[in-house]
Amino acid sequence: MQHLRHCRRFTLVSFPIAPRQLKSPIPAVSVHSRFLALQSRSSSQDQHHSSYRRLRFRYAVTGLVAGTGAVLAYGLHHNKAEQPSIALTQTNSLPVYSREEVTKHCSIEKGIWVTYKGGVYDITDFVAIHPGGDKILLAAGKSLEPFWALYAVHEQEHILEILSEYKVGVLQADDREKEDIKSADPYSTDPPRHPALKVNSLKPFNAESPSAILTDSYITPSAIFFKRNHFPVPRVDPKTYRLKIEGLPGGTVSLTLDYLKSHFPKHTVMATLQCAGNRRSEMNKVKQVKGLNWEIAAISNATWSGAYLRDVLHHYGFGPELAAKARHVQFEGLDVDVTGTAYGASIPLNKAMNEEGDVLLAYEMNGEDLPADHGFPVRVIVPGFVGARNVKWLGKIIISEEESQSHWQQNDYKGFSPGTDWDTVDFKSAPAIQELPVQSAITNLTDGYSIDRNMENVTVKGYSWSGGGREVVRVDVSLDGGKTWHVAKLQNSEEGETSAPSPPPGQAWAWKLWEITIPLPEGAQELEVVCKAVDSSYNTQPESVAPIWNLRGVLSNAWHRVRVKVK
Repeated sequence: MQHLRHCRRFTLVSFPIAPRQLKSPIPAVSVHSRFLALQSRSSSQDQHHSSYRRLRFRYAVTGLVAGTGAVLAYGLHHNKAEQPSIALTQTNSLPVYSREEVTKHCSIEKGIWVTYKGGVYDITDFVAIHPGGDKILLAAGKSLEPFWALYAVHEQEHILEILSEYKVGVLQADDREKEDIKSADPYSTDPPRHPALKVNSLKPFNAESPSAILTDSYITPSAIFFKRNHFPVPRVDPKTYRLKIEGLPGGTVSLTLDYLKSHFPKHTVMATLQCAGNRRSEMNKVKQVKGLNWEIAAISNATWSGAYLRDVLHHYGFGPELAAKARHVQFEGLDVDVTGTAYGASIPLNKAMNEEGDVLLAYEMNGEDLPADHGFPVRVIVPGFVGARNVKWLGKIIISEEESQSHWQQNDYKGFSPGTDWDTVDFKSAPAIQELPVQSAITNLTDGYSIDRNMENVTVKGYSWSGGGREVVRVDVSLDGGKTWHVAKLQNSEEGETSAPSPPPGQAWAWKLWEITIPLPEGAQELEVVCKAVDSSYNTQPESVAPIWNLRGVLSNAWHRVRVKVK
């Protein structure tokens, strides 16, 4: 049984790590069918088998979603189908242990034991090859429930089956009764959400706007603005809230919400936020990637109001001397994982201090206090940058010579070559995503949509946007896969005006909605409706997904294609 434990894949308490993956599946049948032969292997064979196990574990323990810190179930799902089903470990003859005895097994020397729903599990061998390092030791001698409550992805049948293979005993009855009292769900205080949202994960909550109504309004209602959370939504009392700023000449300062509102001019910026993984689902069609399966609506537009970050920093002594040595502004949120590690990110200092950068310490969204899901009471808004840098529930700002060392800045939200896989990826080799590329998508038509052949025209609607403040100057639409093109009308204001004044160069923070009505081609049986946007720097979207595919599924901005039937 000991050897069998070595050979199975199991994911326990995992945290943000740079995941790895095998280049090709490893045959699973030999793992179980040759169990007896394992005992007679030579020393060199054991070493080979140890390396084999390490690769398998690395393949299984990968990041589910950028920043959630959870475990990707994909590797488990993918390989499970290749293996014969394995019976669960029998428990009727296992020894009984007290909670006191379990707590003694909390080190490599004494063994790493954990409990789960009355069972006792020895995971020592797994700890030795855990890619996430020693953070797994947080659960040593304790119950897994509090950790798995934070990362609900673990509570799946195939993972529980794998856990059973590490079972060495059961808790005695009185301790089992105590453990049956469920740990508090860390997500129990999350706010209610609009039922129209398309949910990608519940814990943590991640959902995109309903694409069918996304472009009905130039300003996205807060309730259906896409939501991207990495941890439970923190409950923050505005009366006791403090925003700390470190790295200033006078030392650390602490601002109350009232002080922020009353001592600095209030500014309003209309800005579109887009998740780095927007349209990841299209990359999954080319080859499976790691991350939430976002479709086209992990993007929304809103007005944000608050104090300019540059005003606050100048107020507390930011000047040429500090500017000469500092290069980055780091942000830390009040949302944390089980280790107390806060979500973090950073942006270049010149973006924060530029008078045309419009970086806000926002406390209002669409004219009202920030909703809980969107960072109440204060978040940073970095117009033109990827959503990941717009840190919510802002707790700390750090002026620094280096960028944030957080997982989400260093080991996530980066783009790579289509030829890079989890065996060859080096996250240090790529810069963190800041500005996003030009983007557009069709919102009123979906694959499989039917059009009456008696209709004379086809109306196509969608959104367009480009990062870095670059204005979208044109959206081209085709009904025949790109053979012929038509130019759509752009809406660049809340009033629906198509000829409103353009924003200053480099400050086009908000999207442009677009619409076009095109004659239905005579005799057409199917339409391949395509859109592509062009920005003020004449950047345009690439024609297909495959050349921009990357293992994290970010920066997906190929022509958006929808196949429509004509009946």
